[in-house]
Amino acid sequence: MSQSKIPLLDLKAQYETIKDELAVAVSGVLESQRFILGPEVEALEHEIADYCQAAHCIGVSSGSDALLISLMALDIGAGDEVITSPYTFFATGGAIARVGAKVVFVDIDPQTFNIAPQQIEDRITPRTKAIVPVHLYGQCAEMEPINAIAARHGLAVIEDAAQALGAEYQGRRAGSLGTVGCFSFFPSKNLGACGDGGAVTTNDGQLADKIRCMRVHGSKPKYFHKIIGGNFRLDALQAAVLRVKLKYLDRWTADRQRNAANYAKLFAAKGLDGALATTPQPVQDRHVFNQYIVRLSDRDRVQAYLKEQGIGCEIYYPVPLHLQDCFADLGYQTGDLPRSEAAANSTLALPVYPELSPAAQQRVVDEIDRCYEALGKNTTLRHAA
Repeated sequence: MSQSKIPLLDLKAQYETIKDELAVAVSGVLESQRFILGPEVEALEHEIADYCQAAHCIGVSSGSDALLISLMALDIGAGDEVITSPYTFFATGGAIARVGAKVVFVDIDPQTFNIAPQQIEDRITPRTKAIVPVHLYGQCAEMEPINAIAARHGLAVIEDAAQALGAEYQGRRAGSLGTVGCFSFFPSKNLGACGDGGAVTTNDGQLADKIRCMRVHGSKPKYFHKIIGGNFRLDALQAAVLRVKLKYLDRWTADRQRNAANYAKLFAAKGLDGALATTPQPVQDRHVFNQYIVRLSDRDRVQAYLKEQGIGCEIYYPVPLHLQDCFADLGYQTGDLPRSEAAANSTLALPVYPELSPAAQQRVVDEIDRCYEALGKNTTLRHAA
């Protein structure tokens, strides 16, 4: 008899635990017939600001739009340069290009896969206007040296915290560490909506007011426009769903952290941690494990095998941004950013969602072990912190 499938993410399992509350929340919005912005969005903004330890939160239409509107509000555009990581979801680099600025890529730290601060300063020019560190997979980038570099050169810092709601660095939350923080509520995120949604956080009141204005086409008051913005509004239905889920986020995060720790024990018991005596622990204060990533030799063959066994897994990300066709005009070549390229060729995301059972985790590890036995090779697996 074949074994049941283990998905990479099981949103239905989460839904079953809160569906009655969600039904009440959604029904309330339907009864109000207030669908765009309004009291649900305002309430969510206060709750997210408080959760992120930030003074202000502005709900927007997606995580991609959070990045875009932040760049626009900081008056970044043609002729400017913005430094970021090439090992991230496309929206990070895409938003910079969309405002007409030049994307400048800096390689990553091989331990965390976040941007390497020590390589940033060499890429700063008189045209540099901002740094966009990405808190990848749920762990904050090294913000203290990044902020110090930004302060020396008068640069804005835009946190791409799309995968890191609730992550902490030196006791402070993602979204409160830079000039602005950008979040995504895409359904697969640790706090996911029933569709697209996002938010911008900041401690700068004037910047917050500007972003609020820009999300409604730069209109203030209505039909009067001193600046150009766009349609970056968050739907009330999404806000109502997110308000229900936010109450459970810390519990879900604790479950993700438990699952990550259990993987470390299971891999060690199988001898799958290669030359490492133990699985590396997260570097920063609070890793929220939006993804659980391992580095694997023969990654592609392991991925194919796991999928044959009905185990969900995914490559985040198979081609770093500096090698994407749309950025060819920037002149990067294979070998220019070797750590990012190595990560793209060796990493694999495994199931880590809160409802994942210990038995399912054991099966994931057992199947990886069987795959390496079949390959007849020494394993070099390590957890990506």
